Amino acid sequence: MARLKDKLKARTLRSQGKSYSEIKDLLGISKSTLSGWLQDMPLSSERIHELRALSPRRIERFRNTMRTKREHRMAESYTNVAKDIGKRSKRDLFIAGLYLYWGEGTKSAPGRVSIANTDPDVLKAFMDWLLLMEVPRNRIRIRLHLYRDMDPDQEMMFWSRYLKLPFSQFRKPQIKVSSRVEQTYKGSYGHGTCDLYFDNVILWRYITMALKYLRETHNRP
Repeated sequence: MARLKDKLKARTLRSQGKSYSEIKDLLGISKSTLSGWLQDMPLSSERIHELRALSPRRIERFRNTMRTKREHRMAESYTNVAKDIGKRSKRDLFIAGLYLYWGEGTKSAPGRVSIANTDPDVLKAFMDWLLLMEVPRNRIRIRLHLYRDMDPDQEMMFWSRYLKLPFSQFRKPQIKVSSRVEQTYKGSYGHGTCDLYFDNVILWRYITMALKYLRETHNRP
């Protein structure tokens, strides 16, 4: 009687368009037994196509194939970019640093050269530019802007190691009243905002005039 009930359940599921694998998982009946019970109930070609398209293995293979293709295309682009850029000269870094400052640097504090960003590599690139401009490393200062649910000591440790600057060059972090979980934008790097600055009127004046020159070059007919 139990066997008959299983057979009737299997045939009902088959009439609903279930595959052998799906029925096997639902009823715990081997595929060989199902093939005997359901040999007169083949699926339509349309349903077979749907099941194949919905197969987890097929979907996973498709995703892996697409991911591999994307990675391959990105690798090709990286190779092309590396070839086009080539070895970076001091002049390249000099100009790139000015454009970086134009986009990200502070312009409203006379005498202060400063960039604030969440991306550690942006800060590291700016430090390279400052060193090119012969700014002593021990004159560089850091102030972190953190959320209240962040550990100041832990974040200072992160930035100190990443930028290779001692704690003595860090100023007291500013803690925001909001927390990270309250933020709708999730694209930050998770270590707060790092404000890297250096006080020097001569360099500030030089950068200000350099940006003025760049603006003029882009506005020439």
